[in-house]
Amino acid sequence: MKPLSTKQRLQQKNDMIAAVLLMGFAFFINRGIEIKGLYMDDLYLWSCWGEQSFWQYVFPIGSTRFRFLFYLAAWLELAFTGPHVEWMVPINILLNGLLAVFLYNLGRRFSGRGILGFFIGILFLLSRMSYYQIGQVYGLMETMALWMAIGILYGLFVYLNEKQEKTGYFYGACWLYFGICFVHERYMALLPLFFLVLLMKRQFQAKRWFWPLGQFLLVQLIRWMTIGSLAPAGTGGTQVSDTFSFWKSLGYAVSQVAYVFGINAGPEHLNGLAWADTPLRIRGLVYGADLVLALFFLLFLVQIVKNKEKRGSYLSNTALFLVFIAMCIGSSSVTVRVEMRWVYVSYAAALLFLTYICGVLAPAGHEAVKEAGGRRNGSEWFRSRMSQETGEEVSGDSAEANFAAQHTRPSAPVRRRSAGPACFCVCGVLLYLILSFPAEIFFRGQFPNLYLWPNQMRYNSLAEETYGRYGKEIFGKTIYIIGNSYEMSEFTAETFFKVFDKERKAEGTKVEFIDSIRDIGLVTDQMLVLREDEEHNGFQDITQFVKHLKFQADYGIYQDGWMDESCSFSILSGAEGRVSLKFLYPGTLSGGEETKIYVDGALDQTIPVTENIYQCEIEAEPYQTLLIQIENNYYLPDALEQRGEKKLTAFIEMEAE
Repeated sequence: MKPLSTKQRLQQKNDMIAAVLLMGFAFFINRGIEIKGLYMDDLYLWSCWGEQSFWQYVFPIGSTRFRFLFYLAAWLELAFTGPHVEWMVPINILLNGLLAVFLYNLGRRFSGRGILGFFIGILFLLSRMSYYQIGQVYGLMETMALWMAIGILYGLFVYLNEKQEKTGYFYGACWLYFGICFVHERYMALLPLFFLVLLMKRQFQAKRWFWPLGQFLLVQLIRWMTIGSLAPAGTGGTQVSDTFSFWKSLGYAVSQVAYVFGINAGPEHLNGLAWADTPLRIRGLVYGADLVLALFFLLFLVQIVKNKEKRGSYLSNTALFLVFIAMCIGSSSVTVRVEMRWVYVSYAAALLFLTYICGVLAPAGHEAVKEAGGRRNGSEWFRSRMSQETGEEVSGDSAEANFAAQHTRPSAPVRRRSAGPACFCVCGVLLYLILSFPAEIFFRGQFPNLYLWPNQMRYNSLAEETYGRYGKEIFGKTIYIIGNSYEMSEFTAETFFKVFDKERKAEGTKVEFIDSIRDIGLVTDQMLVLREDEEHNGFQDITQFVKHLKFQADYGIYQDGWMDESCSFSILSGAEGRVSLKFLYPGTLSGGEETKIYVDGALDQTIPVTENIYQCEIEAEPYQTLLIQIENNYYLPDALEQRGEKKLTAFIEMEAE
């Protein structure tokens, strides 16, 4: 292995710094996003993992979707996190950060400048479109699909532009296409992109054309054998074949284009804030950023017109980027709505296209000198000049770059290029970032208006108020929730707490909905009582409050049920106004023992104690608070402890009906 040159070592150092900064920014910009409890699609995804075998989960034969690569990744992630639901967001942020680093590297290669790649990495992470990839377990699917789609784009770009036949990139893109179809089926729409590249490459070998077509046919065969369908399913349980409308799809496509340019072209519940309701200053920032993009594209068109030699290359690459974006937009416009998460891949491709434009407007490195030389192939010219200077045969890009930096003299037939275009590109992209930053931060602040956000907040709160507060103690308890305005489904109620159990069962744990605290009796250790906090999209644990409201000890009675020779407490009767007391004396009766019960200061009854277990009932008005005092003329002589001034006597159990 050849030792790295100084330039290569410097590049590695810069790449490392950029990666660390991008990863840090990913965690910074997504701070505050949490997953503490699962619901809807995420909970269903977990329930399948918790109840099915590996093969059933990864290869769901007969299901409406066959995404085995995503299910494999999800199985590994869920197996890793186990009951630690809170790990999901850091994992999503880490993956999105790595994706930004990937885009940084591609942007650096397209533009020839690391700083431009870094800027688009920041823009990618900053985007409001990342809400789903960060805030949902299913975000893993969108991240995988985005990564693979951009991989297809880059593979085809390299294949299209390299003069030497780099068929590995083309076949690699074909394999990525096969894989992405089993992450999300809408990316089957990318098939025409391969044929477009082959046409622009003027490559007409039958084998080359059959490869992407063969992948597509293989995908369809597998789908037919596993789910019995070729048409992709729509969103929200719909079928594309049932809901498709050309004019609606066209409208959705236009709205996705608007999203790419920072405009919320949809209803509030899908983007956080409708464009008509967006403050004028924010709209001004978005329009300003779009003007910067328009200027870039205008200058790019001028360059296409001026540079006849490379016009074909520029147009081919432009077609590649635009058709890729069009295919992604088209494939996500055929269902019943447009969600911002579907536009994220188009936005990422648009950012890469911007770096490509910068690379055209201001070529970097030895590409710039090749254009300035004005004669023969650039690599050939460099090797010739280097040989003349050193008297040795040399080759390679590093030699060309070193020669360009060290041996270009005024007498050489190479004009010094102005730093103006490079400065314009860097400053222009920086300005676009500066204008986009406050706008994206503002729109991120509207996340609570998204259709999924309130529910995620509610179930985060439910997890905090139960498992987060009591840990494993919640297993086996009955959790009473006052009200059901959140309309928790039966599936959610049965499955929610299983997520936190390593055994995936949470045996004995159940959720019951009540209208008020009057619907339950005394609060025991096997109960939790919550109320919906609609104002904050959450729940409140009011167990202790309800417990004290229904029962409050004054003296001589303890939480574990023991009482002294005398005790006093207040209790709230139930709907029937009846309070039942049950006593257990664990000693030996010698005769003459009795218990006197006083209600609100008056003697209610005297009970001769003839058996170790005895009970009584006190009649009262419904929902009446009673002050009950108990006097016993006996105690437990061999008790191991004495808690109050008097000695322990017996256990007592109470019910208020």
